[in-house]
Amino acid sequence: MTAPFDLILAGATVVNHDGAGIRDIGIRDGRIAGLDNLAKAKTREILDVRGLHILPGVIDSQVHFREPGLTHKEDLETGSRAAVMGGVVGVFEMPNTKPLTTTAATLSAKVAAARDRMFCDFAFYVGGTRENIGDIPALEKLEGSAGIKVFMGSSTGDLLVDDEPHLDRIVSAISRRAAFHAEDEARLIARMPLRRPGDPTSHPEWRDPEAALIATQRLVRLAEKHRRRVHVLHISTAEEIAFLGAHRDWASVEVTPHHLTLTAPDCYERLGTYAQMNPPVRDLRHRDALWAAIADGTADVLGSDHAPHTREEKDHAYPASHSGMTGVQTLVPIMLDHVNAGRLSLARLVDLTSHGPARLFGLAGKGRIAMGYDADLTIVDLTRTETITNAQALSRCGWTPYDGTKVKGWAVGTFVRGHRAMWQGELAARAHGQPIRFHEAG
Repeated sequence: MTAPFDLILAGATVVNHDGAGIRDIGIRDGRIAGLDNLAKAKTREILDVRGLHILPGVIDSQVHFREPGLTHKEDLETGSRAAVMGGVVGVFEMPNTKPLTTTAATLSAKVAAARDRMFCDFAFYVGGTRENIGDIPALEKLEGSAGIKVFMGSSTGDLLVDDEPHLDRIVSAISRRAAFHAEDEARLIARMPLRRPGDPTSHPEWRDPEAALIATQRLVRLAEKHRRRVHVLHISTAEEIAFLGAHRDWASVEVTPHHLTLTAPDCYERLGTYAQMNPPVRDLRHRDALWAAIADGTADVLGSDHAPHTREEKDHAYPASHSGMTGVQTLVPIMLDHVNAGRLSLARLVDLTSHGPARLFGLAGKGRIAMGYDADLTIVDLTRTETITNAQALSRCGWTPYDGTKVKGWAVGTFVRGHRAMWQGELAARAHGQPIRFHEAG
């Protein structure tokens, strides 16, 4: 006799790889065990979700949760609380912490600190450096490793690798898809005099489109030379999109909600240094190109690039102000608002936030609503109108660039391997986060 379900989610519109339709979802032992009309099935609990949409759990493949060493602005627990409150079931976290995540020991310490303390599931990028190239094949395979991350241009932290000989060796050493922050350091240094003290509108003039394009072209050339998979983070320019659209064999593309939503100079005039990030938010021409990349399939995934800093750090006069914005909690509502505005379909959003990450990075048991997969679910109300405020922000830094922004579409439930991490704005009493599993790693 078939065991009863632990929970049935009844009557929602399920959006998945085969389209959208009203179905019940049965969960048993943290996995999807039924996907049909389950009205006659036995279950320990039933949750009526009629009128809502259930998406495969959203994966945010670029966040900075700042632990260890920078926990005055975020830590693994606070960042993950913000994630599940926003409908995100899993994150890939970045290595520019103190100490840097560049060894098996520092990765293992992060995994231990996160297990059953983070509210979402997790993986951690290991920073690629000049010193650890020989260790890359082993580091890619460790439990909790999202793969290798390389900073080709300086940003927050001390992980810069800007010379081609070492970049060449890193690319040749990888076997999994590796992630890159692509800005050309030599051009950034040469253009530093263009920064105008106290004027953040000069930020995109300093870190100009050419700086991004030079680095992206170099990276793709090395990827093609060694036949290795690379992932170009937070694309911000029309020129990069045109180039990457013509070089799809080895390079994948991330775009962010910030670059799709904000535009210069307006964002700098409204938000000042709170709009400052690397690479910068640019003008409408570049934003339109990013939307075209979503429409034609060039964009593979959405990442929030959640990069919190305290108000004190953001309030320094430019250019001493820190670059980065929060984003993990607002990724889903901001993008649902774009769905409601007709800029992309719900199916395309699902592809960018769950199917896409699973496909690119080889996630095991995640990214689809399918029998045997983890019961990772993002439940949304497409009709709900809310105003995003700083008071809602669960990030330790306590602010969002979207304060006062009215959106249509809201995450009302987050299930992580069957655990109800968030429901109707209430967080679970305890965390259940575990390392994300990859087909090419431990």
